[in-house]
Amino acid sequence: MTYGVIISVLAYIAWLVVGFGFIARAILRPHRAPASRIAWVVVIAVIPLLGIIAYVLIGETNIGAHRVARARKIISDMPSLASASTNEAENLAATVPAAYDHLFSTAKSISGFNTFGGNSAHLYSVSDETISAMIADIDAALDHVHVLFYIWLTDTTGRKMVEALKRAAERGVCCRVMVDDLGSRGLIKSSYWQDMQDAGVNVAISLPARNPLSRLLRFSHGRIDLRNHRKIVVIDDHITYCGSQNCADAEFLVKPRYAPWVDAMMRFEGPIARQNQHLFVSDWMAAADENLNELLRQPVRVLRAGFAAQAFGTGPTVRHSAMPEMFESLMFGARQKIVITTPYYVPDESMQEALCAAARRGVDTTIVFPAHNDSFVVAAASHSYYGGLLTAGVKIFEYVGGLLHTKSFTIDGEVTLIGSANMDRRSFDLNYENNILLHDSTMTAEMLCLQEHYISKSNRVMPEEVAAWSWPRRLWNNTIAMLGPLL
Repeated sequence: MTYGVIISVLAYIAWLVVGFGFIARAILRPHRAPASRIAWVVVIAVIPLLGIIAYVLIGETNIGAHRVARARKIISDMPSLASASTNEAENLAATVPAAYDHLFSTAKSISGFNTFGGNSAHLYSVSDETISAMIADIDAALDHVHVLFYIWLTDTTGRKMVEALKRAAERGVCCRVMVDDLGSRGLIKSSYWQDMQDAGVNVAISLPARNPLSRLLRFSHGRIDLRNHRKIVVIDDHITYCGSQNCADAEFLVKPRYAPWVDAMMRFEGPIARQNQHLFVSDWMAAADENLNELLRQPVRVLRAGFAAQAFGTGPTVRHSAMPEMFESLMFGARQKIVITTPYYVPDESMQEALCAAARRGVDTTIVFPAHNDSFVVAAASHSYYGGLLTAGVKIFEYVGGLLHTKSFTIDGEVTLIGSANMDRRSFDLNYENNILLHDSTMTAEMLCLQEHYISKSNRVMPEEVAAWSWPRRLWNNTIAMLGPLL
């Protein structure tokens, strides 16, 4: 046997060891569905080199050992909202009907917050009106303004927000701005980012995007596409906003062909603002060298009687399956009616079956998607689930007035969930998200009215329409859906 042959045999053996090592890692990785394990084993075995590279880049939900340790240390050191003083606890106590108490228990299991009473809210469904309300609140701020957006563009809306924050900082209000490094890259690289700092606005970048090569060279650097998708505004610790809207014009110039982007936000007043404050502070201290725990030790203000609400945040450093458990709890908890709006629907098997089970047991179940999705991949994957939903009795509508970006969920005319999370695996496992769950028939009626408005501008998808799809289209949809477990 020649020297060259020996080298080739040793190289082949080494390659087999590496390949089997990654296959073993994919199988042994905790909190992974069997379908995902099978998919990764097949990919690594069939296309070894590309499969291993893909696994290193996107195979594991991991933000890096250092970030995980830092995030856990920050959260463990933060003052807890789960236990307040006796007087404070009595003032904040909220009563939720027994039929829905388990939903708020699920939310508490995620971020540890109790259900707070004494909240009020206003629903905004027009982008310009939402931004105008935020700017009015910033202009009236007395102590601090905290802002976190996934996407912040340098368009008309983005510039208005910059100017409002500069005005606030110049009159002595402490302003903190945080954006995702990938979603708001244009703002970070623009002169407006420096202008805010020059005016006294404190800025931070969440999840700095690393060069993919560093991930290939160092597995510990974490997955490259984990993002902070949250949208949080907190003003003076008693006003907060929660919903789907980024800091951008409805025309959304980075993807104008899908415009307008149709969003909804709720402006809350009351103790619920402190819970959003906790989420913002945890992100801020992970990204900036500033300890804000003293801010969280201030008494929580209760302004008036109001409804029960609870905030929660999910992400790679929060327990596995938190967000899908919340969605599925709502589905199983409904008794009369479910209405959902979401731009992205790529569920796991348990969520698809939970939604179908609701319809089968007689719950009036409706879900609204955009007719034209900005992601052809997500659109194809979503379409693969239409047949099962329709067979179970779920009513599907496709909104034609723009890209419906609102993430809303109402049940029985009593409970509403609003926030940043989509019903896809990215929101379930990869992104940092924030939502607020509330019990109030009046606010839920307002959200239902908005949902019905979306439905009035939608086309209903009928079973015979889906049954008539060509086999190439069905093949494409189902093939794309099969890639979901690889996330």
